[in-house]
Amino acid sequence: MERLLFTAEAPFESARTVGGLAPGHRAGRLHGHGFVAKVRAPVATAWAGFAGGEADGLRERLQRCVEPLDYRLLNDQLPEPTDEGLARWLKARLDAPGIDQVGIRSTPRQGVDLDRGDRAHVWRRYRFEAAHRLPNVPAGHKCGRMHGHGFEVTLHAVSGTGPRAGAVDCDLLDRRWAPLQAQFHHACLNDLAGLENPTSELLANAIWQRLKPSTPELSWVTVHETAACGAHFDGRSYRIWTETSLDSALRLKRAPEGDPRRRIHGHTYALRLHLSAPLDEVLGWTVDFGDVKEIFRPVFLQLDHQPLYELPGVEDNDAASLARWIRGRVSSHLPRLDRIDLVEADGCGAILAWGPEEPALPV
Repeated sequence: MERLLFTAEAPFESARTVGGLAPGHRAGRLHGHGFVAKVRAPVATAWAGFAGGEADGLRERLQRCVEPLDYRLLNDQLPEPTDEGLARWLKARLDAPGIDQVGIRSTPRQGVDLDRGDRAHVWRRYRFEAAHRLPNVPAGHKCGRMHGHGFEVTLHAVSGTGPRAGAVDCDLLDRRWAPLQAQFHHACLNDLAGLENPTSELLANAIWQRLKPSTPELSWVTVHETAACGAHFDGRSYRIWTETSLDSALRLKRAPEGDPRRRIHGHTYALRLHLSAPLDEVLGWTVDFGDVKEIFRPVFLQLDHQPLYELPGVEDNDAASLARWIRGRVSSHLPRLDRIDLVEADGCGAILAWGPEEPALPV
């Protein structure tokens, strides 16, 4: 069943102190962040203004919601201004029925997301520099050569049901991750036990196996092989994504008269394709990232550096209409594709999904 969600982000600058921490903890001192509030919801056109204006309408509501927090001391607004406390404060005040997810990113490398069940997923992102090669790929495949990446790993863990109810926080994740950081950083992954074939999927699995016994709250592991592709593992199934950017011209023909969005304008879009598939036991991956890009290339060429309002068969140029157009053009060639994210400026866009649930990338 197809599900359509709209996404939005809103930044705010605030100071805070966090109580209940160990004596001397740095977060107990007065400090500040450039926070980003995030939301995704099945927005109703009735209050969005017009069909195609849903994502912009959601962003405007989110911006109004965070206004009382901007350039303020958060302790004056809520008793426990942790990332989770902020996310719950926003959810309680945000005028957007049917919220699917709301979250706070306090730094580019950490935050909290509340899911539909009101569970809080703390996430923390780490980076290590390592080499690897994939020994089982066909002859001549570039990944068969020894090469390297600045790998990034995002750990997600369920923290509890209140601002300070759970035992999981970023400090705990840091302690759990530290031995793996020492093992992976400045190493050849093929030399490590269990990683003789270190694909993104098998690396996510290996991290899960190493951390889950000591961190039962772990909910999924995301490996970012590059900034544009990676894999998820939740202990049961694998999912991959690959991302590209599109520089395109558009206009929204359903916008009201006088609305500037009716004029020709442009965006640099972030387009993310998600696929789920069983693991190939020989190759160690679900789908080759390179194959996905090659198969998608004919559609990419119809979108990038093009006037989208001239696309044949597209209903309009809003993110949801374009995502549906992309699905119609590529699904038969990528049968494992089950979600498309198309994001315009400032985290505003649409998610079109028709497969199982999966984590939302904290980017």
